[in-house]
Amino acid sequence: MFRFANPDFLYLLLILPLLVALFLYSNYRRRQKIQKYGDPSMLEALMPNVSKHRPDLKFWLTFSALALIILMLARPQFGSKMETVKRSGVEAVIALDISNSMLAEDVIPNRLEKSKKLISRLVDTFNNDKVGMIVFAGEAFTQLPITSDYISAKMFLESIDPSLITTQGTDIGAAIRLAMKSFTPNEGVGRAIIVITDGENHEGGALEAAKEATEKGMQVFIVGVGSPEGAPIPTERGSNNFRKDKDGNVIVTRLNEQMCQEIAKAGNGLYIRVDNSNAAEKILNNEIAKLAKTDVESQVFTEFDEQFQALAWLILIILIIEMLILERKNPLFKNVRLFK
Repeated sequence: MFRFANPDFLYLLLILPLLVALFLYSNYRRRQKIQKYGDPSMLEALMPNVSKHRPDLKFWLTFSALALIILMLARPQFGSKMETVKRSGVEAVIALDISNSMLAEDVIPNRLEKSKKLISRLVDTFNNDKVGMIVFAGEAFTQLPITSDYISAKMFLESIDPSLITTQGTDIGAAIRLAMKSFTPNEGVGRAIIVITDGENHEGGALEAAKEATEKGMQVFIVGVGSPEGAPIPTERGSNNFRKDKDGNVIVTRLNEQMCQEIAKAGNGLYIRVDNSNAAEKILNNEIAKLAKTDVESQVFTEFDEQFQALAWLILIILIIEMLILERKNPLFKNVRLFK
């Protein structure tokens, strides 16, 4: 297994494209100034020792060294020893509605982004628990198999978008049925199916699926996102243009609380309403904490070998090469043309 012990340093990589842009702009300005003095082929004879390519080579060597320094600061590591450990926790499968109606902005910034932030904070509270993620609209599919790798869970969460599913609609029943198949075979562990949706169920079978989950020892929690008053659906994020029906009327999507409550009751769970506060997150955390916890065996890496030493040696070699390369031409190659 490969990981970074200090991944926050990787954000420094964002400065690298800026450095490249500044370098290219500097070269452009330099060429413009040279052309003001006269014909480049004539200027070449006046500057026999000036190298055209060495400054570029020195920049890219320095650039490479800087990129490697950032990676070194992040401390790359490889897992070297895997062990089976027992952890006491629960299992939760989160089914997130990504239909177009989740783009409505009756919660800030919109239903989908609010839901993703709630999931992210929920994962932050997990300790020795397992989490899986399902996305659904007119159909459902697994976004992340159940795991205790919370970093991967949050990475997959960031990539969730309505474009992942082309079949529109809201099939809550399909999401619950898929979630039931997503748990591990471990006995005695508390299992929660958390469905985050605006409750506009366009397909049947949600109540039946929730009851089936209860019979299998699972609890179904429904997290309702949006408002009963409803809101229009932007054609794209931040747009003032809204989706319309075939008659040209603006579509208003409303939170179906009654449907959400019925599914939660059938699933022996709880309906939780999401608003612009963090109240829903606290309620959900408390409910998950009530679930039965059991010792679950997991294969994990317990020892990691640091790899930054190899990067440090590579950086040193690159910097030595950069120092040895002069910006001016070697006299042995003074007959090489400056401009080609």
